[in-house]
Amino acid sequence: MLARLLRCIYLIQLFCGALLGAYAATQLGQSGVNALPLVLLCTLLLPLLLQFGVICVSMVQSRPKLAGALWWRAFGGEFLAALRIFWLQLPWAATKTEVRFPDLPRQTQPWRMPVLLVHGYICNYRVWDKTVKALHQAGHPVLAITLEPLFTLIDDYAPQIEQAVRQLQQATGAGQVALVGHSMGGLIIRAWLRQYGSANAARIITLGTPHQGTKMASWSPTTNAAQMAWHSPWLQNLQAEETPASRQLMHIALTQHDNIVYPQREQVLTDAKVTEFSGLGHLELCLDGRVIRWLLEKLH
Repeated sequence: MLARLLRCIYLIQLFCGALLGAYAATQLGQSGVNALPLVLLCTLLLPLLLQFGVICVSMVQSRPKLAGALWWRAFGGEFLAALRIFWLQLPWAATKTEVRFPDLPRQTQPWRMPVLLVHGYICNYRVWDKTVKALHQAGHPVLAITLEPLFTLIDDYAPQIEQAVRQLQQATGAGQVALVGHSMGGLIIRAWLRQYGSANAARIITLGTPHQGTKMASWSPTTNAAQMAWHSPWLQNLQAEETPASRQLMHIALTQHDNIVYPQREQVLTDAKVTEFSGLGHLELCLDGRVIRWLLEKLH
């Protein structure tokens, strides 16, 4: 669903850019072949400017008081990450995903811990492309799933997580799996824990998850965004119903320059282990080499 929606949105943007370029060429007295460069420029420039505008607004809105020079690094990195993820990855997702196994057969080298990857708000499994490759090379069987519908209660995704966990267990023969969630994906994993328990979870890792909510959520009218609002009742109930044992399974990664989940340093949980990164935006957490190496360390 998301992949088709993004393709339609970008097609409309490209078409509008072409119309704008044609209009500009007409106003400048250009026509035919002479107008083609301007038309092509506007066709590509309009989507880029729109993407830049979205990143610019989110970065300025979430800018911490002591941002420093690393904030500018996060700004540029997040813009490039958004182009890569929203243009080159998410729109081209397949409708069905399967467990991906390491190249070496199990008899030659035992597989490492199976990993289930859970994406965040308005994303699909392709957000994990770079992470999947690293996990695969490190010997982990991996299942990255797409959760639908896009807008529903976070608790409604829990049965899909349970099904994916059982699929991964059946495919690998493992008793437990590690679950990794980006952004809202971390909350979905916690909602799954509340409904199904932690018996099948060996480890839980979250990247840029709004554990205490985010002030960015006030911008969206959707049900799952409302649940991610700063200190929302849903989040408070979730925390009240969690046990210290389930929290001790959790490793939290946050970035001081997150442009979507803020206040950034408040996204912690009692009894959960926390690692801070800096100079990274929200989407960059799925692409940055430091974060991926940290993830691999936590899985070993």
